[in-house]
Amino acid sequence: MGASLSQLLLALALYIGVVLVLGLISTRRAGSSPEEYFLAGRSLGPLVLFMALFGTNNTSFVLIGIPGLSYNLGIGVFGLNAPIVALGIPLTFWAIGVPAHKLALRHGALTPAELYAKHLGSKTVGFVLFALFTLYTVPYMVQGVKSAALILASASDGAFPPWVAALGVVLIALLYTSLGGMRATAWTNVFQGIVFMVFMAAAFFFMSRSLGGLSAAMEKVRQVDPGLLTVGTQGLFAPRAWTSWGLVIALTVIVFPHMLVRLMAAKDERAVKQVCRYYPLALGLLWIPAVFIGVWGAASFPGLESSDQIFYKMTAAHLPAVLGSLGFLAVLSAVMSTLDAQILTLGSMVLRDFLEPLKKLDRSSEVWIGRLFSALIAGVVFLLAVTWNESVFGISRKAFEGYLTLFPTLLLGVRWNRFTAAGALWSMLAGNVVLVLGWMGAFPILGFLPPFWALVAGFGAGIAGSLVSSHRRGEP
Repeated sequence: MGASLSQLLLALALYIGVVLVLGLISTRRAGSSPEEYFLAGRSLGPLVLFMALFGTNNTSFVLIGIPGLSYNLGIGVFGLNAPIVALGIPLTFWAIGVPAHKLALRHGALTPAELYAKHLGSKTVGFVLFALFTLYTVPYMVQGVKSAALILASASDGAFPPWVAALGVVLIALLYTSLGGMRATAWTNVFQGIVFMVFMAAAFFFMSRSLGGLSAAMEKVRQVDPGLLTVGTQGLFAPRAWTSWGLVIALTVIVFPHMLVRLMAAKDERAVKQVCRYYPLALGLLWIPAVFIGVWGAASFPGLESSDQIFYKMTAAHLPAVLGSLGFLAVLSAVMSTLDAQILTLGSMVLRDFLEPLKKLDRSSEVWIGRLFSALIAGVVFLLAVTWNESVFGISRKAFEGYLTLFPTLLLGVRWNRFTAAGALWSMLAGNVVLVLGWMGAFPILGFLPPFWALVAGFGAGIAGSLVSSHRRGEP
C-alpha cells in the first residue's frame, strides 16, 4: 500500500511550494534589520511561538529514532523518554527561557551566546559558548538530514540516491530560510508541525486497524517477543542510567541554541508561559504513536539489520497510499522544521559571536553576511550527512549529552546573581572534560551515564568558580 513514485513527487512538489511561498511572503520584512531577520522583530505570539518551538523540537529523532529504539527495546521507551520530556522541557522554558527573554531585550542580544557574553560582561564566554553550541549542533543537523535522505531513498525505491535526497533537503531548507529569516522559519514550522501531528494521529489509527485492532496488534507482539511489552531493568532502564538519560533529554532542549533563540523572539512573557502550559499534552500525543510504530514493527518485520528502517516499512505496509505520501512529508517536515532553525541560528552566531569586525558593517550587510554563513554551514552538514556512518539515535545521543554540559551555565547565568564569567568558563570546561573522560571510560561511572557526572561537575565548577572569583573582587 506504499505510495507510488508519482504520488511522492506530487506530495513533494506541493510541500516545496507551500514552504517557498511562506518564505517569499516573509521576505518583504526580513531584510529591514538584523533583529527582524534573526528574531522576527521579537514578535512571535503564543500560537506561532508554540508551533515554532514544537516543530523545531520534534525532529526525526522522534519519527525515526524513537520507533527504531522501540523496535529493539519495546514499550518501555515511552516511560524512558516521554513523561520526563513532557514535564522537564516546560520547566526549563520557565526557568531559563523567561529570564533570558527579558535579558535579551535589555541587552539587545540576537543570539544566546551574545546574550550571556553581554550579561556576564565577557566576550570569552560568548566565544566559548558559540564554539560548543556549534560543536554539538552540527551533529544534530546531520542526523536530521540523514533521516530525510533515508526515507526519500527508500520511498522512491532508489530513484533518489541518499546523497541526492540529502542535497535536496539542505537546499530547500536553506532557500526559504535565507528568503525570510526567523519569520519564514516560524510560519513554515506552523505548517510542518500540523503535517506531522496529523500524520502521527492518523498512522496510529490506521496501523492498528490494519493489524486487526489494538488488542490484536499487541497480541501479535506478545507472540513474537513478549519482552517488548515489559519494562526492562538493564541498559538504559537500569535506575541510575534511567536517571542519567532522563536528565539528558529533559534538560538539553532549552540548551539547543535554535530553541532558546525562539524564546528570545517571543512577543512577551505571556507567550512563553502559554507554551509551557500546553507543551506536555502535545508531546505525549506525539510520542505514543512513535513508540507503538516501533513495537508493532518488531512483530511485523522481525530481524531488521537497521531498526531506523522501521518507520518507512510500517508506513508502506499498513497505510493507504495517500497517508504513505503524508508519512514521507511528516519526516521531511520534522527534519526541515529543525534544520531551518539550526541553519539560521548558527549563521547568526558566526556573525554576531565570532566575527567581531563585521559588526562595523551596516545593518543590511549583516543580514546578507548571515545568509552567506548559513549557506556555508549547510554545505558542511551535507558533506557530513553523506559520510557519517552511524544510526540516527547514536548521532543524536552524542549531541544531546554534549549539550547537557552547558545547562549549568545557562541556568546559573540567568537565575543566580553571583554567577560570574569565570564560573561560566570553569563550568563549561569541567563539564566537557568529564563528559569526554566518561566516554573514554577513564573513571568509574557507578551505573550512571557520563553526562550525569558532567552535569554534576558543571554545577560544582560553576558555583565554586563564581564564589572564588567574586571573593577575589571583594564582593560580599
